[in-house]
Amino acid sequence: MSTSAKICGINDPTAMAAAIDGGASHVGLVFYDKSPRAVTVEQASELSVLAQGNAIRVGLFVGPNDAFLETILGAVSLDLLQLHGTETPERTAEIRARFGLQVMKVLSVAEQADVEKANAYLDVTDWLMFDAKPPKSLKNALPGGNAVSFDWSLLAGQSWPKPWMLAGGLTADNVSEAIRVTGAPVVDTSSGVEDRPGHKNPVKIKAFLEAVAKA
Repeated sequence: MSTSAKICGINDPTAMAAAIDGGASHVGLVFYDKSPRAVTVEQASELSVLAQGNAIRVGLFVGPNDAFLETILGAVSLDLLQLHGTETPERTAEIRARFGLQVMKVLSVAEQADVEKANAYLDVTDWLMFDAKPPKSLKNALPGGNAVSFDWSLLAGQSWPKPWMLAGGLTADNVSEAIRVTGAPVVDTSSGVEDRPGHKNPVKIKAFLEAVAKA
């Protein structure tokens, strides 16, 4: 089974073109104002149109309320909602039922117990993502996109009845090893294809997608 890739935190047309041309299966738009990758409704709407029919459009949200989701979804076409906060299984189910879109719940991983938390979401989500837990030592750490990895062996040999993604510090240099260890069906990168937070490099996007294709 081949692995596909999601390029997250896209905030300009050049990066979107690089992701689509390179064969990304998923593209991510960040709706979290504390992130350097955050997009406005206007930017997101334009980028969503570029991706339409070319890749699955994922919106990243952190603890969103219904009003915020309604505002975004009223203006931006998305295919999948990525919940990257502390959303409970109950809240995840609510969002999925109310908005009628597929939902992906992100689990922040530092130890085996964090991986096992996925079981509570199996009935209420369409996708799972395993990302590195933000390090306590990092000031102003984001829920994701901190350029840190976790111990991939925690996922070795694991399987779930839902499709899942691996995230956290993935780059063109380490993604083949990450796929080898975890067997991830989809790998996600954001900081790993940037020159600095929020500034995607099309050359790095191309290199990452080529590394995934070879793996």
